[in-house]
Amino acid sequence: MAAPNGSQRRLAVLVDADNAPAAIIEGLLEEVARYGVATVKRIYGDWTSQQMNSWKRVLLAQSLQPVQQFAYTTGKNATDSALIIDAMDLLHTGDLDGFCIVSSDSDFTRLASRLRESGKKVYGFGEEKTPSSFVAACDQFIYTGVLRRPAADPTPVPTGPSKGASPVTTPKKPQPVPFRFICQAIDDISGDDEWALLSQLGSHLTKLRPGFDPRLYGFAKLSTLLAAQPDLEVTQAVVGNGATAVVRIRPSATPALSSAARSTAGTRATATS
Repeated sequence: MAAPNGSQRRLAVLVDADNAPAAIIEGLLEEVARYGVATVKRIYGDWTSQQMNSWKRVLLAQSLQPVQQFAYTTGKNATDSALIIDAMDLLHTGDLDGFCIVSSDSDFTRLASRLRESGKKVYGFGEEKTPSSFVAACDQFIYTGVLRRPAADPTPVPTGPSKGASPVTTPKKPQPVPFRFICQAIDDISGDDEWALLSQLGSHLTKLRPGFDPRLYGFAKLSTLLAAQPDLEVTQAVVGNGATAVVRIRPSATPALSSAARSTAGTRATATS
């Protein structure tokens, strides 16, 4: 995804080490690379604490700049304050196009909203326990569960972990596909011929639900998720000088499905008018 001038977005990656596991770091930075260049990479926490040991092992390899923040008072999260202050400094002094906030803490909801008010793209990264307020405040939210790497080989894991070994993360069972929500989104943007551009659909789904991600449902891409739905039709269409993927609800699909999508879309339009 390029910046408006054709160059890649310059992004600041700000990690709340108190609320993010070190096991995601490789997948996280690979994901960030899909949206732009990680110009700034900072990670916040009390590095005198043993709880930071897992992060300490990856700081150098991933070129993360640790920011020390002592826990001055029990029950007060000084790490959040340091991250927020740095984010606002970078907003006003750094030549950045967007921010990647890595945390599952709702305390960053207002920060995400403020950054977006200033015209910056905000990508959130957190666990599934992340409050919906923070998820909704981001342009796009990526659940870190889809970033965890499975074991490299299927060798059974020993019952007793060996000394110094990293824990193996077992992938979670995919969530049910939100089929009706997808149909409503197709109906929102489709033309009179009922076809919708796949690229526009992906953007629209994310606008409606910043946490929407095909990987949550067991699919690597939106196109493969849609193609696996028997009541949807995905094909190529000529647009301008090239071909692009388009999707529609199959005419043979149950009438109730199509009418329900249109009814819901009509209700939303009435409510916003």
